[in-house]
Amino acid sequence: MTGKTAFETRYGFRRNEVLLANWRESPFNRWSFQNLGELVPTARVTATPGAAEEPVRDLGGLLGEEVSVAGAPETVAEFLLRSSTDALTVMKGGKIIGDWFAPHMDFGARHIIFSISKSVTAIIAGILEGEGVFDPEAPVTQYIPEVVGTAYGEASVRHVLDMSVSLDFEEAYLDPESAFARYRRATLWNPGGGTESLREFILTLQRLAEPHGQTFRYRSPNSDLLGLLLERASGQRFADLMRDRLWLPLGAVSEASIGVDMEGTARTAGGISVTPRDLARIGEMMRQGGMANGRQVVPEAWVRDTVATGGSSEAWQRGAMLPLFPQGRYRNKWYQSGKPSSAYCGIGIHGQWLYVDPKAEVVIAKMSSQPEPVDDSLDLEIVAFFEALTRLV
Repeated sequence: MTGKTAFETRYGFRRNEVLLANWRESPFNRWSFQNLGELVPTARVTATPGAAEEPVRDLGGLLGEEVSVAGAPETVAEFLLRSSTDALTVMKGGKIIGDWFAPHMDFGARHIIFSISKSVTAIIAGILEGEGVFDPEAPVTQYIPEVVGTAYGEASVRHVLDMSVSLDFEEAYLDPESAFARYRRATLWNPGGGTESLREFILTLQRLAEPHGQTFRYRSPNSDLLGLLLERASGQRFADLMRDRLWLPLGAVSEASIGVDMEGTARTAGGISVTPRDLARIGEMMRQGGMANGRQVVPEAWVRDTVATGGSSEAWQRGAMLPLFPQGRYRNKWYQSGKPSSAYCGIGIHGQWLYVDPKAEVVIAKMSSQPEPVDDSLDLEIVAFFEALTRLV
């Protein structure tokens, strides 16, 4: 009888069991979320190699501290396991104070951040706006004329940035017969892709009767369209834009990657993979008003508008995510919590979070392999956990 391989011992399954049809399902996502490039095409986003980093183990001694986020006390370590956490990095006052990794993830490994990719993409939009080559108030047709007759034909870039396009599309993650499943085939994330590109799919989308700008509607194709808008405005492929405008100026230590479709179009709505440390660096740059490594990477006014002053509370109140942040807003693909802490965040399915508490000077990057793409009750507990952890540090 043949014994288990090292891979099977670590992950609990064989590599050949991970397929395009199941890579987002548990337990296979514990591996696939760290290895997107073995499943779908990806483009590299290179970094400038720096000094070797070492992890600050066990969150600096916080693992045994108690938190109460679901009505009963549990330790930090117990919550991390219960919430299917793969990695957690915590910064305080600009310094790394702790890292934690599940047994199936190594320090320095990349992990897909799903819809935090939207937040990263919007940062690049802010950078190009500051350079004067991208106008958030322009009509989408100024950059992509072929959207005439689609949902975006009368929409502005601002509607795209703030998820207020009146788009006839539902985020039906688990319905294999939905338009969302066709969308994922176009991104090469589901079996059967390769006959319709992401761009071609977007150009088939239609609008609802309601005017644009009235309601916050979380619709991922908006953020893939944003990537196309940035490419048209800049004349560069998105991976090169991310490298030149964000990744190198940020001082990212590790290479990133992003999924691409049959035409090489970047999956800017959800296909970026980065390390926990570099994800935390993005949050710290936002906390510092767009500054990193002594330089202004993204305009301070854009950061302030994104995380503090901008966004329509009325549109948010009409949207479906109100229970998460009852006093919240959404601006440039970042969530403002509306809480006294003024915390803001980027969020991705299956438990990806980049949480910034500017008053406490805390940044938390959480990468996970939650079994369900969306778990509303757990999301509320995660926010409560971040608030408790912030008090502990």
